[in-house]
Amino acid sequence: MEMPLFRAAIKISDLTVAYNRVPAVHHLSGTFAAGSLTAVVGPNGAGKSTLLKAITGTLKADEGTIEISGIAPRHIAYLPQRAQIDQTFPISINDAVALGLWRQAGILGGVPATGQESVAEALAALGLEGLGERPIGSLSVGQFQRVLFARLLLQDSALILLDEPFAGLDMPTASDLMRQIAVWHKEGRTIVAVLHDLTQVNQLFPQTLLLSRGKTMWGATETVLTSTNLAAAGYAVVPWETAAPVAMAGGQR
Repeated sequence: MEMPLFRAAIKISDLTVAYNRVPAVHHLSGTFAAGSLTAVVGPNGAGKSTLLKAITGTLKADEGTIEISGIAPRHIAYLPQRAQIDQTFPISINDAVALGLWRQAGILGGVPATGQESVAEALAALGLEGLGERPIGSLSVGQFQRVLFARLLLQDSALILLDEPFAGLDMPTASDLMRQIAVWHKEGRTIVAVLHDLTQVNQLFPQTLLLSRGKTMWGATETVLTSTNLAAAGYAVVPWETAAPVAMAGGQR
């Protein structure tokens, strides 16, 4: 491996980022510690996806700074919302997953035999063994998301950013992907994920960033996701002991 892995940390200082010229993230400060597993939650328009894009460098800060220590930008793995990915592109599952090897092969390089073995192993790990020759356009929503996670697996990045990784998935698929995230966390990777389902957050994520215009909090999940904080952020509060996902006032994003 080219560099020591699992040392990625993100320090955010007084960050303001606009999206389509409208401020989305407002004066945010805090740290994603190396090896941390953090959920980003909040109502529509709170700047959750904008924050991830700013960390990747896709969007530039209007004010403040983002400092990423321990890794180079090319060692960030970013999974955008599925709606932003073209599943109609004529490519096989094998080729789609092999894109995760671009650091080793180069943008125009071929995939060596060892890389092909790695692709097969990644597919097997995500429950897609034997499906590598199928076109990605033939896949269900859940299968396609498994392909994207297999690609992330091959990227072998110290910092992983996930935007709505479980949206629209059936329970078995979501559970399998949550287990993969837990493996990455155990390995010491730094993971930041935008999520809607607060039950999933409680089950898996030790840290939470609650973004909203009315209330922004960052810390241990049990401290952040209180009824008081959620109400201030615009959620219709449901008692946690009833265990239903909390619905946002005005509908979900």
